[in-house]
Amino acid sequence: MAKDELADYRRKRDLDRSGEPAGGEPGEQPRFVVQKHDASSLHYDFRLEVGDVLKSWAVPKGPSLDPRQKRLATPTEDHPLDYADFEGEIPEGYGAGTVVVWDSGDYRNLTEREGEPVDMADGLDAGHVKFWLEGSKLRGAFALTRTRFRGQEQWLLVKVDDEGADRRRNPVSTQPESVLTGRTNADLESGGGR
Repeated sequence: MAKDELADYRRKRDLDRSGEPAGGEPGEQPRFVVQKHDASSLHYDFRLEVGDVLKSWAVPKGPSLDPRQKRLATPTEDHPLDYADFEGEIPEGYGAGTVVVWDSGDYRNLTEREGEPVDMADGLDAGHVKFWLEGSKLRGAFALTRTRFRGQEQWLLVKVDDEGADRRRNPVSTQPESVLTGRTNADLESGGGR
């Protein structure tokens, strides 16, 4: 029997009430999305399309373009592929708050082991992946590496030092708007709309 990769996602939510997506089909190219989520605490949800789901991590400080910055990335439950386009206000309950698509685009898997390509799912299982993002705000190679912090599984999201690296530019603070609609989280509060 196949594992239901979205069981945790559905268990934590009332999808009829929240309006959050429940499915989706893979595209021709795997996608990534970074959603700015102003919930109990502001954070950025970093998601990579892997197979039939969006593998997801909460990044409290958001992604950095500075290769010297290591960003803590806490794994969260897999999300449906349709979630890549979700913006709106989530009512009371799990994840209550506002969500905008802060950045999105396609990505390429660059993960290798001993010079041989490694499938993204296998790389995640092994605890390290490298990928190239083609976003509006994030471009170039990034890496995710599993570690343990205070006894819990955590990951580190790091920008690779390449042509997309920029130690001065900080899009987290200078570009708060959605790449889909131009709206900010504040625009969505109290009925600013889905």
